[in-house]
Amino acid sequence: MVKTMARVRGRRMRARMALGADGAGATLSDNHPMPQSTKKASLTEFEPEFIAGLKNIFENMIVFNRTLGLTITQVTPLRAVGHIAMRPELVGHPAYNRIHGGVISAGLDAMGGLAVMAAIGARHMDESPLERLHRFSKLGTIDLRIDYLRPGIGEYFELRAEVMRLGSRVASTRMEFLGADGKLLSTGSGAYIVS
Repeated sequence: MVKTMARVRGRRMRARMALGADGAGATLSDNHPMPQSTKKASLTEFEPEFIAGLKNIFENMIVFNRTLGLTITQVTPLRAVGHIAMRPELVGHPAYNRIHGGVISAGLDAMGGLAVMAAIGARHMDESPLERLHRFSKLGTIDLRIDYLRPGIGEYFELRAEVMRLGSRVASTRMEFLGADGKLLSTGSGAYIVS
């Protein structure tokens, strides 16, 4: 019990130090502080051919993402944003026209993977876009947790993902699934093998 409390206090102290003396760190989204390791990556801007390659991989080459109707709308070194339009094939509860939970989890998993791919790309900007795109052949999900907060009812949904930590072997992500009105419907966290 004492060791656990000391760990929690240590985490809090490190979090305060990462935010700075005034506690006001830069943010990725409205509620979450930006990890220090990603502040440098925010200065990186990707080439159009790198973005096009990522979109091609995720929207066309991964056939299951195409089945979901996942479209990528934004890719930066810090985050990835996509959309899924509601269709009859995605209904999980016909009485309420609610999106299936598997669509939510698969979509968030894909977005977490995309965010990791972007973070890896930002880490290796000295390489050509094609060389960076080839780095992703070893990427895979090793852990995924989804919390369903509200029913997914709407015409379309926005999916967001950000990398919390990019290590040499494993990356950790946080994801959000939002309704068309911006209301948070589900959250996720994932771990991805990157080597």
